[in-house]
Parts: sequence; structure tokens; C-alpha cells
Amino acid sequence: MTRIDSPSPAAAGVNPVSTSPTGRLVNTTLVKCHLVAAVFWFTIALFAGLFYSLQLLQHWPLPKIAVLSPGRIRMIHTNLIAFGWLTNAFLAMLYWTVPRLTGKRVAHNVLGWAIWVAWNAIILATYIGLHLGQAQAVEWGETPVWIDPVVVAGAILVWIQFYTPIVRSTEKAMYVSLWYFTAGFIWLGLTYIMGNFFPEYLVAGSAAGPLLGLYIHDLVGLWVTPMGWGMMYFFVPILLKKPIWSHALSLVGFWGLAFFYPLQGLHHFLGSPVPMFAQYSAVVSTIAIEIVVTTVVINFFMTWRGSEGALKNNIAIRWFWVGALNYAITCFQCAFQVTLTFQQVIHFTDWVVGHAHLVMFGVFSFWIFGMIEHLWPKLVGRDWWSVSLNRWQFWLITIGLGAMFLTLTASGIAEGFMAMQLSPRESILEMVRPFWIVRTITGLAIISGFGCLVVNMVMTACVAKTKHIDVDYEPYEPIENEVTVGTV
Repeated sequence: MTRIDSPSPAAAGVNPVSTSPTGRLVNTTLVKCHLVAAVFWFTIALFAGLFYSLQLLQHWPLPKIAVLSPGRIRMIHTNLIAFGWLTNAFLAMLYWTVPRLTGKRVAHNVLGWAIWVAWNAIILATYIGLHLGQAQAVEWGETPVWIDPVVVAGAILVWIQFYTPIVRSTEKAMYVSLWYFTAGFIWLGLTYIMGNFFPEYLVAGSAAGPLLGLYIHDLVGLWVTPMGWGMMYFFVPILLKKPIWSHALSLVGFWGLAFFYPLQGLHHFLGSPVPMFAQYSAVVSTIAIEIVVTTVVINFFMTWRGSEGALKNNIAIRWFWVGALNYAITCFQCAFQVTLTFQQVIHFTDWVVGHAHLVMFGVFSFWIFGMIEHLWPKLVGRDWWSVSLNRWQFWLITIGLGAMFLTLTASGIAEGFMAMQLSPRESILEMVRPFWIVRTITGLAIISGFGCLVVNMVMTACVAKTKHIDVDYEPYEPIENEVTVGTV
């Protein structure tokens, strides 16, 4: 019997009639292809970020080429991170977890391939459109206008694919990961429509500010966060081989996210012409959500308690552990930085850039790295080609990101206080230049670490000789009767 607070693979059985991908509960080929696509787009996004950092140092390597101008490269960096890297990785995670949590296959494998082709075609079209200067004036929503309806159609296909096994599941209780997934599917489509259609066609001027603020933050909070939390709640108990510490606490985090997060996006527009009552409400809801999301951090570390040795022996749990630590830092930081007092110092400074990198990269990307570390040998059937490369990846990226975050935070504080003293902009730029040099160096460390992952993935799939023995999932594959999480 399976406890409701543990997503043990024993919770999902497979029809053993066929061993082909179409006969399995989980289509591992789709998982692998989405991960490969995620890694591909992330590679381009990293180099785009590196090039943009060179522009700030007045060493732009591609001058006087309109399609490669710094502003367009910056938008490519952010959009490929959000839609190319994170979303592809989340889709891979969903194909692995949802069938196991429900005991039912996704709607159809053909639909899965249609989603893979369509979604990556959307990203390619966005990439080309941004190069050609067809961006919208919406942060995180720069996708060209003609692509927006296709993105919504893609979101609908994702709903059909993953709601099907959830609806078909015969269990009366759902594991908390499915709570986050089911909400995240709806929030993705609604958030995208709100941020890309309303300001473009229905609302203009300062009235569009609240909608843009909601979109900027809700894309992170109502799509990336539910997927990331659901992923963490699935993989961490399996990696530690113990149930989560508190299923009830995980649901407190879910309802807190659902209630407070949609209200806080306007803190991106503090000090703007938007009415102050709306700005105050965003500040209050932001502080509230930071208190609520702390439940996720507490749940993780209480689950990990007693398994301290896992950090030394299991690189996958190490990624999740550092990601959870970064999550705690971002929660603490965000609760202060949204106050009007802090905003007087840090508004429009590098502090905000450092905060964004810590949460999007240091939390959710770290958790994805942990998932890849755990899943890739199972997907290709071979043990990692080089454990040493995995260690190098971890330390290069962790140290690189940590140094980048601290550098940008310090730069933002100095920049903010100089601006408050009405220092000339030229003086501020000269002051931050050394910080920006360090940021570029830390970016090179991150790219080197990611290169270790790419090389290791390719070599593991192609030349690794040691066959991987799956002790986490394979023992449960022959079970004939489909049993899902929630059986008490």
C-alpha cells in the first residue's frame, strides 16, 4: 500500500503487454526529446546572456548588425529561458511524473509528438521574430503578435494531454504534485492571454500597467512555480527514499500560492502612476506569499533531516538542496525588497537582476539539473559517462551563480545610494563597471559548468559502457494492476 505523502514509483503500475514506448505507461522517448530540446535552447540562451554582458562592458562583438543588436539579444536570452529551457524541461517532467501519479497514460503519444514539434516551432519562430525586431513591448511577453494565438493553442494541447490521465484516475485523493500541475495548466493559458492580448488590443496606457505587472510575475508564480514545486515534491522523496515530512503543509503552500500570488505582480510598478492602494495591496500580498512559500522550504529540509549523507553521495539531491536554500534566500530578500523603503534604493538597479537570476536559475533551473542528473541514465540505459564531470558542473554553476548574485546585489546597493545622492549617471556607470566585469567572468563559469553537462549527456548516450540498473522505478514496472498514489 502506498502512503498519500509519498510519490513512490510503486504507486504506479504498467500494463506489461508491450515493452515498446507506445505500450508503456511512460513514453520515455518523449521525456528524452523534451530534455534535449531544453538543453539546446538553454545553450543559446546562455551565450545570449554572455554577449549582452559584454555590451555593458562596451565590448559588443557584433557591432552595426541590426538583427544581432544588444536589445534583441537580451530579449532572446529571457524568452529562451522561460519558454525554451524551463517549459521544455517541465514538459519532460510531466511526461515522467503524471502517468506514474495517476496510473494512466497521457491522452495520446501522437499528440505528444505534435506538442513537441509545435512548441519548439513556436520557440524557433519567436527566436527568429525577435532577431527581426518584431517584439512586443511586454516584459517576458516580447513574442511577436502573430505567434501569440499559436502559444495559446499549444497550451490547450497541453491541457488535453495531461488532464486526460488526471481525470481518468480512479483515486479519490491526489498527491500534492498533481494539485500544482492541474492548477498550473490553467494558469499558463490565462496568464499568457492576460499579458499578451489585453494590453495589445483592449487596454492601453497606465491602465495596462497592472496587467503587465501581473503577467510579468504570474508567469513565474503561476506557471514556473507550480511546475517546480510539483517536481520537487515528486523527486525529493524518491531520491531520499522517504515520504515528504508533511502532506498537510504542502497543501498550505498550494492554497497560499493560489490566493496571494495573483495579487502581487504590481510590485514591479512601485512608484508609477498606478493608484497607491493597488501598489500597497501588492506589497502586502508579496510579503504574505513569501511567508507562505516558506512552507515549501521547511517541508524540504524536514524531509531531508536524517539523510545528511545524501549530499555527499547523491549529486541529484545536492541540486535540490542548494535550490531549496536559494529559495529561502529569495523569499527573505523579496519580502524586504518590495517595501517602498527598499524600493527607493534598489529600483532600476542590478539588485533586481541578481534577484531574478537567483530565483529563475538558482532555484528552478537547479531543480531541473537535479532531475536530469536523476533521469538521464534511466532514459538512455547507461550510467553517467563521467561522475567527475557532474561534480565539475555542480561546483562551477553553483559558485558562478553565487558569485554573480552577490556581485549584482552589491552593485545594486551602491548604484541605488549613488542615485539617491543625485550622482551623475556617468559616475554611476564608472562605479559599476568592475562589478559588471566580475559578472561576465561568473557567466563564463556557468557556461563552462553547463558545458560539462552537455558533454556528459552526449557521451553517456553514445559511448558509456556501464549499463544502468534502475532500482527506483523498474522494480515496479511489471505490476499488472494500476495502483496510484492515494491508496491508504
